[in-house]
This record gives sequence, C-alpha cells and structure tokens, in this order.
Amino acid sequence: MAAADKKDERAGKAPKKESQPLIIAKTPAEEQRLKLERLMRNPDKPAPIPERPKEWNPRAPPEFVRDVMGSSAGAGSGEFHVYRHLRRREYQRQDFLERISDKQKLDEKYIEKVKENQKAAEERTAKRRKKREKLKQKKLMAKKAKMEGQKEEGSEEKSSSSASEEEEQEDDAEVPSFIMGKR
Repeated sequence: MAAADKKDERAGKAPKKESQPLIIAKTPAEEQRLKLERLMRNPDKPAPIPERPKEWNPRAPPEFVRDVMGSSAGAGSGEFHVYRHLRRREYQRQDFLERISDKQKLDEKYIEKVKENQKAAEERTAKRRKKREKLKQKKLMAKKAKMEGQKEEGSEEKSSSSASEEEEQEDDAEVPSFIMGKR
C-alpha cells in the first residue's frame, strides 16, 4: 500500500480526498447550510455563479407554409390538432411582441421622465445661482459704497490735516520732536 502511495506522488497526482459521510438534507434550510459548508471548506476555490436565464424567444413565423389546410370538407381528424398548435404558437408570438412593445414604451417614458427631472433640476440650480450672484453683487456694491464713503471722509480729514501737517513740518524744523526729561 505504501508503494502505491509513492507511485501516485511520483506521477504528480494529488492524494485522494477523505470521503465525506453522505448527509441527506431534510429541509431546504439544511440543504443551504450544507452547500455553504461545502463552499467554505475551500475559500480559495471560486464559487459557481449561475448566469441569468435567457428571455424566452418565440420561433420565427415560417416564411413559406407548405401544407396549407383548407376549410374544405374531408380534412382529417388530426388536422385540427395541427391547426390548434399553430394557432397557439402564433398567439404566443403576438403576445411576446406586445410585451416587448409595452416594455419599450415604458423605457421611453422612463427616459423622458429622467430628462424632464434633469431639466427641472438644472432650472432650479440656475435660478438659485442667479440669486446667489445677485446677493454677491449687492454685497460688493455695499462694500464699494462703504469704501468710497470712508475715502471721502478721509479725504476731507486729510485736506484739513494736510494743511496742519505742513505747518507742523515747518515748525518741526525749529523745535526738536522730543525733549529729554520733560513730559
């Protein structure tokens, strides 16, 4: 037996897995638990994700019908069943086409609604932006008016103070700016 194990190792094959006891799930919850346990035994292994089932598509209508049934007498008893199957298939095809057209209409309505919502949102944004800009302009105008008012007051003071400053500058030449020991 040891020789057989060595032979398997030399061939590059992995050793056999330990056989798991067969557990039969009695409830759907237990079945789900068993599946999860099996997946979690080897977390590195990718989990199978099934693809979405493809939408049912009816068979295309025949381009050329060879055995056309007439309404004449003498049609066999089996012809009715053939006719019934053909009729059922055609009704299914028409129903499918109606469902597709309804779905397309709903998609178009949805896209139209989204566009309307975007347009309304842009209008609201533009309106609010305009309002913010107006407030900004008002603040700037108020600030400019205030600055001009201060300049006018300052220029009046400067005009009266500039004359006195000139006189003081002339006087400053004669008198030192400070006197030591005097307060």
